[in-house]
Amino acid sequence: MEHYTMNLTLKVWRQKNNQDKGRFETYQVKNISSEMSFLEMFDVLNEELIREGKEPIAFDHDCREGICGMCSMYINGKPHGPWHANTTCQLHMRAYKDGDTIVVEPWRANAFPVLKDLVVDRSSFDRIIQAGGYISVNTGNAVDANAIPIEKDKADTAFAAAACIGCGACVAACKNSSAMLFLSAKVSHLALLPQGGPERKGRVLNMVAQMDREGFGACTNTGACEAVCPKEISITNIARLNAEYIGAGLVVE
Repeated sequence: MEHYTMNLTLKVWRQKNNQDKGRFETYQVKNISSEMSFLEMFDVLNEELIREGKEPIAFDHDCREGICGMCSMYINGKPHGPWHANTTCQLHMRAYKDGDTIVVEPWRANAFPVLKDLVVDRSSFDRIIQAGGYISVNTGNAVDANAIPIEKDKADTAFAAAACIGCGACVAACKNSSAMLFLSAKVSHLALLPQGGPERKGRVLNMVAQMDREGFGACTNTGACEAVCPKEISITNIARLNAEYIGAGLVVE
């Protein structure tokens, strides 16, 4: 693959805190390698800002391997940028060409308040998980992997749902700022496995209630969430979540 360098114009959202109104600031970055990741490009920009005695741009990152879900950037109108099924940290600058203008914003959702610049508070997701995204197990030695037989199709579907990294791209893309894809992935992967049985009804009721308390919007099935999900979580999980919720609410006399 041909290696090249480029000069770019960045329009980046700057915001001191949740009370600050915020604004876009324009930066010029030069001699950016096509083989840099998007976050490495931001590292270069921040190093330049620090050398100039200016405040570096705050952005979230951790693993830089597409696992942790922290690299939440809204790039040219799309969560995580132009590449399909990709996180920001795995986006490389060869996606752009010399002279391009790139607009970078934080997630936009009431339930994800901006902490600073491109960093948002996603602890609402943590509270949803705490409301029911767990299973009860006996303490002691780990159970053998094959101790509980699980049908392959269910195991595969559960694994696909469990791939959710909780990045929040689904919320950022949704016109209603709905968290239904995230929640449905967390509910589905446990509902499909026998280990998730004991808390099954309470889990979905408690997690949906917590989602509503956090202020996420309703799902209207536009499919934007699935389209931008870096792990390609299917919206069929939302149908499963709805079925689980209805079933949990039924009382048998």
